[in-house]
Amino acid sequence: MDRLAAKLTVAVAIMIIMQGAAPAQAGLSAAACKAERHAGINACKPVLYGMSPSAQCCERIRMTHLECVCPIITPKLAALINVDRAIRLVQGCGRRVPRHFKCGSITTP
Repeated sequence: MDRLAAKLTVAVAIMIIMQGAAPAQAGLSAAACKAERHAGINACKPVLYGMSPSAQCCERIRMTHLECVCPIITPKLAALINVDRAIRLVQGCGRRVPRHFKCGSITTP
């Protein structure tokens, strides 16, 4: 995964995690999870360049399942993002940010 793709993945993953998305129903396939992550990355790409999340990005944040995101958040990926900025972005989508929520290598403040 190149550096830009890694940053996008982490930014989207953290936004999804911190908005408290409901867990998926059991049995999501690896392919379905990969498709969800890809859709989120595509919808939220402008966020990496300092833009506010679009309606499509916020929708992806609300729809993506935690079990598709948490396993990919390694310490290396987590080090690429600014958690405070991610929290502001999630709140911009109208979502609360759970305190002390752990997902992969990230724990929210």
